[in-house]
Amino acid sequence: MADSIDPVAKRAPSFWSPRIADLEPYVPGEQPRIRDLVKLNTNENPYPPSPRAIQAIREAAENGLELYPDPTSLALREAVARRHGLAVEQVFAGNGSDEVLAHAFFAFFQQREPLLMPDISYSFYRVYAQLYGIACEQLPVDEDLRIDVAATADRAREGCAGVVVANPNAPTGIGLPLARIEELLRACPERVVLVDEAYVDFGAESALPLIPHHANLLVVQTLSKSRSLAGLRVGFACGQSHLIDALVRVKDSFNSYPLDRLASAGAVAALEDEDWFRKTRDDVVDTREGLVLQLEDLGFEVLPSQTNFVFARHPSRDAAELAAALRERAVLVRHFRQPRIAQYLRISIGTRAQCSVLVERLREILQAQ
Repeated sequence: MADSIDPVAKRAPSFWSPRIADLEPYVPGEQPRIRDLVKLNTNENPYPPSPRAIQAIREAAENGLELYPDPTSLALREAVARRHGLAVEQVFAGNGSDEVLAHAFFAFFQQREPLLMPDISYSFYRVYAQLYGIACEQLPVDEDLRIDVAATADRAREGCAGVVVANPNAPTGIGLPLARIEELLRACPERVVLVDEAYVDFGAESALPLIPHHANLLVVQTLSKSRSLAGLRVGFACGQSHLIDALVRVKDSFNSYPLDRLASAGAVAALEDEDWFRKTRDDVVDTREGLVLQLEDLGFEVLPSQTNFVFARHPSRDAAELAAALRERAVLVRHFRQPRIAQYLRISIGTRAQCSVLVERLREILQAQ
């Protein structure tokens, strides 16, 4: 039988830049096509976006797509600035918060000292560091899986390229009060402290009010979670203007037009529809609190969550086996094969109906033990 493998593919690494061969790319949550799937593995919002956002996208699609979008994303930056009491010069917009984070890593953390981050956090941080050749030092979270702020601040005072934390943290869902964020900011005033607030709207304190007081603070947010726009890919960063200027320099050396007309129009309308945002956000939070109680009734230990997901383990059942058994029953959750958290499941908050199906399937699995 003839070899069906492309012979060029066999020698592809010889064409790669040296760093590419060693990259370990980020692995996104599974997006399978399973009939009647209850999909609780990628922290998507279970509710649709604002009807005003959908209408704005329709209108944008009918006029102007033959033209390039505004390279500065001014309308979106103005909407973010209005909502958070900032100047437009303090806002940067990008194609999802992942792109914004990537630009920030390139702009601020290529220093001689290592970048500091928790050992349990958003795994894309390590990917960015590897991609850009940034030395990083992962500091252990404490025994309760909380970010050890005191240890991080102590290490930062010794010298670092900067600090990156997710607040609330992912995948644990645990948030930090602003006083602890300020502790990090004061520990390395000459380096950037990046606070990734992808889930902040579901119960944590935003560091945005600290921007006027700290020249080294960069806050990154996304419209994917609380605004139900994961499919639109819109993120932004806020900080004092000298930080934003650096991000613009990177953007304009990479892609001058990261946000298209549809994304900008939909994002602005979503930010302006406060009533829809509050209603859907509150529904997620209420469902989360009910799900926590139901999981605890099944014997799960659930970490305190300020996000649109929960992080839970069962003391007598293997997490990987539970995830596999749920998948067989068309319920998808996220399992991480990482030391210290390998016995936890990250469960996105779906609708009440979806969460009820999850609980019923878990009850079936546990009773079949």
